[in-house]
Parts: sequence; C-alpha cells; structure tokens
Amino acid sequence: MEAQNATPAAPRKRLALKVAGLAVVAAAALFGYTSLSAHNTAPDVTFVRLDGQKVALKDLRGKVVMVNFWATSCTTCVGEMPKMISTFNKYQAQGLDFIAVAMSYDPPNYVINYTETRKLPFQVALDPNDTLSKAFGDVKLTPTTFVIGKDGSILKRYVGEPSFDELHQLLEKALAA
Repeated sequence: MEAQNATPAAPRKRLALKVAGLAVVAAAALFGYTSLSAHNTAPDVTFVRLDGQKVALKDLRGKVVMVNFWATSCTTCVGEMPKMISTFNKYQAQGLDFIAVAMSYDPPNYVINYTETRKLPFQVALDPNDTLSKAFGDVKLTPTTFVIGKDGSILKRYVGEPSFDELHQLLEKALAA
C-alpha cells in the first residue's frame, strides 16, 4: 500500500519543482522588465561614426532619435534596412535622427562596404568594445531598435523587425510633441 501512495507523490513533486522553477524565471523576467521601465532615460553615450566624428546622444535632445543595433550578417537586419531608410527619409525633415550601430562582431570593412553600397542616408557607428550595446541594456539580439523622445526618454524598444505601421504612428506622435 505504501508503495502505491509513494508513486503519485513523485510526479507531484516534479511538477511542483517545475512550477517553482517557472515562477523564478517569471519573477526574473518581470524584474528585468521593470528595471528597464524604471530606467526610461536613454544612456549618456557618444557614438563614433564611420568617418571618425563623435556624436553625443545628449546633443540630439530636442529631436526624436532611433538607435538601431544591427549587423551585416543578420538577415533580419539586412531585410529591414530598406524600410529603415524609408522611415528615416519620411520623417527626417520633421526632426527624426537615426544612428545605426554595427555590433562588435561585425567586421568594420563589411559595415563600410554595406553603408556605401546601400547609400545609407543616416549616421552609422561602430561599437568595437560593446560599450554602446552594454549601455543600452546589454543588447545581444539584432536587430534591436530604440526610439528616444525629444526629452531623452526611451519611448520604445523593438527586438526584431518592428511593425512599421506601429513604428510610424509612434514617430508621428513623438515628433508632434
């Protein structure tokens, strides 16, 4: 009899451990999300463009800024780039600035070649020491795009290709503010 009662307890114990594990993962994810939400101000960073010029993010206050972490080896990044160019061209005159940050693992000559052959109309920066990706919350996945408001607050973080209709609505609202 005791053996029969012990058998159902083992699966229940495993289930309880799985539920506890999932609760820990969910709590960690919630903590990470609230940490990002609580720290809603864009980091005080300086980008080094391909031409060597430095651009401090704080100097772009008063503009809406998109910061796009990407790589030439990322098929989603390359696929979304024409839409990013279109978005920049559509809103640039209204005060949108755009900085495309190439990941540290992206060879600089690949980035330069891509930028020149695709005639990217916005600023392109390198992040050779992961300084920028770490400052923006340790960005690892590409593409990751941040929309920063005129006051320097992070309005939205997109991981993966954004819905461009939604992005355009957000930009129009931010640019009108």
